[in-house]
Amino acid sequence: MTHAPLLKRLVLICIGMFAFAFALVPLYDVFCDITGLNGKPSLEQAEQSTKVTQNREIGVSFTTHAQSGAPFVVKSKEYSVDVKPGAMREVMFSAKNNSNLDKVMQAVPSVSPGKAAKYLHKIACFCFDQQPLKAGEELEFKLLFYVDTALPSDIEELTLSYTVFDISEQLVASNN
Repeated sequence: MTHAPLLKRLVLICIGMFAFAFALVPLYDVFCDITGLNGKPSLEQAEQSTKVTQNREIGVSFTTHAQSGAPFVVKSKEYSVDVKPGAMREVMFSAKNNSNLDKVMQAVPSVSPGKAAKYLHKIACFCFDQQPLKAGEELEFKLLFYVDTALPSDIEELTLSYTVFDISEQLVASNN
């Protein structure tokens, strides 16, 4: 009795499972781009808004946290602000390096609810660049943003969250 047909089917199933697993990450990224899920805002500098919706206000709150082990404390000067869609808004953040070594931090933003991410546009953001901080140094950074006038009417508030990473060792490793 030959097992060749069964073996062929099993090999094809294994190849299919591998191909599917390999394609999941790009498929997930495409799905998130189309649906606006996952709260990934653009890391590109936006153009300034040209129109403002006067009869609507959106609450925008800010949260920050450092990656486990990162020596940074980052916080916004205001916990939340109300903005009119299309109107520019500036919020200041402070960042402190609590270590006795010079460090480089990188802030990675996310927006909640996820479908609002494509409607939050940043003109200036400390998340655009790596931020070097000397040992014990505290700096202030400006976030200049607006909420798009096309934000769906069922969204009345959103949260802009930053996770701060210590990328000092990665920079040293990439320079060697």
